Order: sequence, then C-alpha cells, then structure tokens
Amino acid sequence: MEYKWTVLVNTTLGGLMGSINMTIVLISLPTIFRGLNIDPTAPGEFIMLLWVMLGYSIILATLLVTFGRLSDVYGRTRLYTLGFIIFTVGSILSSIIPDGSGNRGAEMLIGFRMVQAIGGGLLMVNSTALITDAFDSSERGRALGINQISFISGSLIGLIAGGLLASSNWHLVFIVNIPFAVAGSLWSVFKLKQTTKRVKVPMDIAGNIALGGGLVLISLGFTYALVPYGTSSMGWGSPWVLISFAVGSVLLILFAFIELRVKYPLFNLHLFKIRAFNYGNLANFMSALGRGAIMFLVVIWLQGIYLPLHGFSYSSTPFWAGIYMLPMMVGFIALGPIGGMLTDKYGARIFATVGMVIIALSLYLLTLLPYNFNVWQFEIILLMNGIGSGLFAAPNTTAVMNSLPPESRGAGSGMRTTFNNIGQTISMAIFFSIAITVFSQKLPSSLLQTSQSIGLPTQIAVAISQIPPSGALFAAFLGINPAASFPSSMLSLVSPTALKSLMSLTFFPNAIGPSFMIGLKYSLYVAIVITLIGAVLSALSGGRYVHGEGYTDGKRSRSSEDKKASDVPTTEPSTGHGGQK
Repeated sequence: MEYKWTVLVNTTLGGLMGSINMTIVLISLPTIFRGLNIDPTAPGEFIMLLWVMLGYSIILATLLVTFGRLSDVYGRTRLYTLGFIIFTVGSILSSIIPDGSGNRGAEMLIGFRMVQAIGGGLLMVNSTALITDAFDSSERGRALGINQISFISGSLIGLIAGGLLASSNWHLVFIVNIPFAVAGSLWSVFKLKQTTKRVKVPMDIAGNIALGGGLVLISLGFTYALVPYGTSSMGWGSPWVLISFAVGSVLLILFAFIELRVKYPLFNLHLFKIRAFNYGNLANFMSALGRGAIMFLVVIWLQGIYLPLHGFSYSSTPFWAGIYMLPMMVGFIALGPIGGMLTDKYGARIFATVGMVIIALSLYLLTLLPYNFNVWQFEIILLMNGIGSGLFAAPNTTAVMNSLPPESRGAGSGMRTTFNNIGQTISMAIFFSIAITVFSQKLPSSLLQTSQSIGLPTQIAVAISQIPPSGALFAAFLGINPAASFPSSMLSLVSPTALKSLMSLTFFPNAIGPSFMIGLKYSLYVAIVITLIGAVLSALSGGRYVHGEGYTDGKRSRSSEDKKASDVPTTEPSTGHGGQK
C-alpha cells in the first residue's frame, strides 16, 4: 500500500475508535449506572453523572494544544502511536470495574475515562496533521473528508453499538475497543514513519500551565453551572462557578501575554493573522457550540419521550435511538468525501458556508415538530443535518490545515480540535441552562395536571410536581420513572387503575413532553443564530489558500494572503517576540 493510504487508513481507524468511545458511553449510561448500582436521581449523584459524561471532553479540551506542540517537537508518529497504547490501557482498566461497586466504581470509571481521553487526544491531534503531511494539496481535501467521516460516523456507530452491547453487559462497551486499539498500536509501530522535520525547541512551561489551567477552570465552571445551587435549578450563581470563570479568564489572558513574549511559544498566536486559519477556527467553534448539546437533547427526546410513547421498553431505547439517528450518519458519509473533493478543486469557502446554512435550516425544521412527531419528517430533517455537517466539516478542516506551515501543523491541529471541544463543553452548559430554565417554569403544572388526569390523590400529584427539573430531564434520559422511588406507603394510597397508569411507559413522557419541547425550541432558536454566525465566518475565510503555494479560488498567484503568511513568525531561534526574525 502506498504510504499516504497507509496513513489515511490507520488514522481513520484511530478517529473511528476515539469517536465511538465518546458516544458509546453516553448512550450506555443507563445500563452502566444500573450495573454499578447507582441511582443518578438520588441527592448528590447528579454531579457523578455529569463527570462520567463530561470528564473525557474536559481532558481533551485542556490538553490538545499541548499534545500538538509535543508532537511537533518529539514527532507526530511517535506520539500518535503512544496515543493508541494509552487508549488501550484505559479501555482495559474500564472493562474490569466490578459490578455493584457504587460510587467507588463510578469514580474509577471517571478516572479511567480520563486515561482514555489522554490517548484519544494524542490520536485526534496527530491524525489530521499526519494526513496533511502525507497528502499534497491537490488530494488533501478528499483525504481529510474521508477522515472526518470516521469521527462523525464513529459518533453515530457508538450510539448503536452502545445500545446493542450494553443490553448484554455494560463491560462490553469498553472491551470492544481493546482489539482495535491493539491492532492500531501494532500497525502504527511497524508502518508509520516520521516524514517531517521535528522542531527541536524547549517546551513553553509557563504557556502550558496558563493555557491548561485556564481551560480546566473554564470547563469546570460550565460543568458545575449545570448543578443546582441553593434554591436555583442551575448553578450559575455558585461562588465556585464564578471564581472558576474569573480565574480561568485571567489565566487565558496571561497565556496570550506569555505567548507574545516567550522565545519558543507553545502556540504561535501570529498564526491567527492567516485569514483562513483565523476565520476557519472561529467557524469551527461556532459549529461545535451550535450542535454540541442540541444532539444530546435530541437523544433525550428520543430515549425519554418518543420511543417510550411508542411502546419501546427503556432497556431497548438506547439501541433504537441510535437507529433513528442513522439518517444523520448517512447524510454525512454521502457528503463528507464530496465536500473534500470539491474543496480541492474550488476552495472551502462556498461549501463550508452552504453546509452551515443547511444545518441552521434543519435546526429550524426541528422546532416545528411536536414531541410525538411524524417519524418520516424527523428522519428527513436529520438527513438534512448530516448533509450540512458533511459539507462543512471537510472543507473547514482542509482550509485550516492548508493554511499552516509544516512545522506548526501539530500545534495548529491541536488548536483546531480545542476550539471544537471547548465549543461542545460550553454548548452543553448553555443549552441545558436554557432548556432547564424554561422547562422548570412549565414542568410543575404539567406534572400536576397529568397526575390529576389519571386519578392520583392530591398528595402524590403534588409530590410528583415537585420533582427537580434537572432530575426529571436526566431521569427521562436514563429511563427512570421518578415515581417508582416513592415510598410504598404513599403508593398504597393509589387505586390499582391509577397505579398502572402511573407506572406505564407513557405517563412520564406525556407529563414532561410539552414542557421539554418548549425548552428545546428556545435552545434550537439560539443554536440557529450561532450556526448562522458560523456561516458568516466561513464566508469571511477567503478564497482557496495553501501555505507556500499562493492559491486563491483555484488559481495560482502571489496573493496578499501569501504575503501575510510570509510575515508569520516561525518557531526557530529569534531575536524578537514570538519567534519573529
């Protein structure tokens, strides 16, 4: 096999494995928590659920730029292979957590998932850079398009695989990674080689600490903003959340100050002078911000409301939620490589922009659906969303990576992926805050009315109406009817007919469905605005530009963009700021 195709196949395997791991755990959480014997709706357990969900993403968001810089210095192939090995270790450790180990088991799972995140981060940050090194600019878009398919497809495959495997044994969710990780490790060791010159400079310790610390604190602030504080259903007013945002912001400002003055910066901020890199990353951030939590809310919509209403047992909803989301994967797979090939020929701007507009349109169409929707309308909208994502992802990635000088591709890829992961983390906090805020205003009366309509005594109807909104939302996702945890002495007051209705698959979905849809629609409206801003940023990214080749809209020329790029400082020894000669 020609070396460039070896690189593409191997990095696609790594991307597929890493992205499957992110969603396979998400969709399997109900089974995992039942296996560990944890009730996530019990007081204090909600934060455990959040850490299992978001711990992986926080590690990725924090370390990717550092990993990229380390790869530039010590070799991308070497650290990419190390990523496979670390990921394998994390998967093995996660697969041997004992059943019924409670909170201790959940803490072990959080820690081992973070080990996986370190390995996954090394894979993610280096796969794009390795492909960019291996393919010339005339084929790079197609190659990156195929690679991007692995990430998105893996996310959706994870939903289906998680549903299948978790229904048998939740340990299989982690065991399934091991053979692929071992094969990828061996293949990397024996087949991949270092093709670019390593940048032999010392690490920027101060920059690493400032960036890592800032991103950790910002991510923690957004994570704990989802935890109820005092009488509020959210934690935005918590002193710890406010302190995290304040100190994190100061550290990020300090990072910029350090990078503009240190001799060998962790990340060359002057790269943001390159138009394609700057606007491409901003558009990527807006894309992640707009889609991150929305897709998770759609999963809750399917698992907690629509599927139970149509007779699917809670144990089977993870699998069927993945099946219902297949059109999104089909759309992305169909348009991902096409978007990449068109980018090679015509440039990224028009396709990335049109892709974002299509995504915004699909989000608007979702706002028109009732909670008990027509399945064909839903599937067509998801297909449209996948088509838009496919048109955006490969052109955007190609434009950003083409704009970078070879010696900065590792750190540049790390920055690009960091924008994506931070966007998704912030997205989770923003859209859950919007959804739960609106949800909490409508939910009590909806629960009370639905409870009274099936003939429940006033005492029990009032108790059900007082279920915390965040607990109700995650109970729906995890397939738990909160009424099932009521004391038997209370339930004994309910007539057999009313009790049967209360414990049925349809009671809770019907009770929360209308309130959930109002919160979801407000979230979708904000996501539409964010996505359209991303479309504008994509339009501003300029014509086709390849670092050192001077292409503009498909024609070779000495453009002003080349002149700007020639002024971007390198990471070689220097006498000025930021490595500028």
